Amino acid sequence: MTDRTAVRPWLRRTVLALPLAMLGAAALFATPAAAQTKYPEKTIRIIVPFAAGGASDALARLVGQKMQEAWGQPVVVENKPGAGGNIGADFVAKSDPDGYTLLLSAAGFMSVNPWVYPNLSYNPAEFTPLTLLVKAPLLLVVKPDLPVKDIKEFVAYVKANPGKVNVGNGGNGTAQHMGGVYLAGEAKLDLAHVPYKGSAPATTDLLAGITDAQFDNMVTLVPYVKQGKLKALAVSSLVRSGALPEVPTIAETILPGFETGTWYGIVGPAGIPAPVADKISTELRRIVALPEIKEKLAAMGLEPDGMSGAQYGAFIKSELAKYEKIVKASGLKIQ
Repeated sequence: MTDRTAVRPWLRRTVLALPLAMLGAAALFATPAAAQTKYPEKTIRIIVPFAAGGASDALARLVGQKMQEAWGQPVVVENKPGAGGNIGADFVAKSDPDGYTLLLSAAGFMSVNPWVYPNLSYNPAEFTPLTLLVKAPLLLVVKPDLPVKDIKEFVAYVKANPGKVNVGNGGNGTAQHMGGVYLAGEAKLDLAHVPYKGSAPATTDLLAGITDAQFDNMVTLVPYVKQGKLKALAVSSLVRSGALPEVPTIAETILPGFETGTWYGIVGPAGIPAPVADKISTELRRIVALPEIKEKLAAMGLEPDGMSGAQYGAFIKSELAKYEKIVKASGLKIQ
């Protein structure tokens, strides 16, 4: 990892300096000027750096609709997939910091990509953090004709067929990919990881039988499980999910204490004025606390959060540190 660390001194500096920066941001967020801003006065864009149809896309559209209802201005979701989220993230990083271009941020490209892409064009710690919307466990599913009925049989099958079981994911370096890498490492499995430009196309190929399995967001996979089109084997949280209470956890079956997952939030370009950032953050936190939204999120296998901007900034820093260790252990590197 030495070579990658050398090419991104900005990451080392910003990770160390972030707590101080967050204190400054917190002071700014406290200003009453937020209530006086005229924002928004035009269309707001939420950039989703993955293909349409996946968990991030569904979440952005759910939240965007509520923002539009509250503010009376159009909120448009735009999908800019590719490079594990880097294309969309780079687009937002270079956008005007006026609050009208936002990013649906996710665990993968915010905390994993800095350690696997040697020449990342954006700095995750320099976005304007607005709120952490939700956290989510991952669900391991397989195609119906794979000859396994539970996670223990899956492990045995993979060990009997090393390197032959294809597991699709939403892109190299995504939390889904790293979750699969983490599972393979802990269970000592030789899996073939197949990256796509988002969860939706990965699921399409799994449904067609092109891949064998997928370790992905519940919102993407649960509908197909309930329709009998995919077999659910296990979830990655420490406790079972309310969306599929009959499906056991990996921790209770094969790997005690095993836990991984993903998360989604909203950030903007660096430099959004504090009153505007505060107004957006406040509205987003109100939305995820709505009973009707919490119910919809639970059905999607998502756990609402609602961190403040300052808290989310600190959370991003902690995730960067955590995934540095996981990536180092995996040896993953993307050119």
